[in-house]
Amino acid sequence: MEAAATDRYFRTGDDVRLHYRDFPGGREGQPVILCLPGLTRNARDFEALAGRLAPRFRVLAVSFRGRGESAAAADPLSYVPQTYVQDLGQLLADAGIGRVVVIGTSLGGLVGVLLAMANQPEVAGLVLNDVGPVLGEAGLARIRSAIGRGDNWPSWLVAAREIARLQGAVYPEWTLESWLTHAKRLCRIAADGRIVWDYDPEILAPFKEAEAAGPLDFWPAFEAIAGRPMLSIRGQLSDILSAETQAEMAARLPGLQLATAAAVGHAPTLDEAEALQAIEHFLQPFI
Repeated sequence: MEAAATDRYFRTGDDVRLHYRDFPGGREGQPVILCLPGLTRNARDFEALAGRLAPRFRVLAVSFRGRGESAAAADPLSYVPQTYVQDLGQLLADAGIGRVVVIGTSLGGLVGVLLAMANQPEVAGLVLNDVGPVLGEAGLARIRSAIGRGDNWPSWLVAAREIARLQGAVYPEWTLESWLTHAKRLCRIAADGRIVWDYDPEILAPFKEAEAAGPLDFWPAFEAIAGRPMLSIRGQLSDILSAETQAEMAARLPGLQLATAAAVGHAPTLDEAEALQAIEHFLQPFI
């Protein structure tokens, strides 16, 4: 019988209590799979994938500060990738983990690249889910407009139907059951019983500053870690990672593996057949 996943917590240098899910598995000397979510997402995004990969691997699914069961930060300007890298370094040091393979969705992928640049712990490989060195402006504008809306709903069914209305173009083939599952990954039950988004709306603060500074160039970061095993998964309908950017990544990052998840936008849930097949193939050398 497989051991159940464990909820674990730790405190950061600025005293924020953070949460991650620990799925047991793997063997001595094998890298731990470190799952990092997107901007407004949390550890629940990886429940199905982690269950699939364990017990062949030990899997840690993280909620960044201000998301899911991780506490909000007192300083909203700490909601930046550099802080997330520091938080992860502390988590992994406390857990005695020195070698990981990162599976990062969107923001989580960028954090994984920065973690690889820091080189402590050793990042043995990266799966980059719908993110690259160039981010689509239309997609960024869509995300900015969606954060901090303050929506709330009386039931999971109502929440699922409204989220389907808001995000239907991203997942055009989903059923109501899929949207209910999605709603329970994105949202939580508030103290008054209403369904609300499960993140601190203040995560938008540094996002607004970055917008004012203009487009960012992530190519130097990606090229700094070129040569290590990497897999890029793109949603076929993505407005964040274009097919052209993914192709340029393949040209400039030797050995990069590519996959496309059909009929989804930003970002694939990694439940898609094409994504799962690509991840299984990518991880085979680490088993």
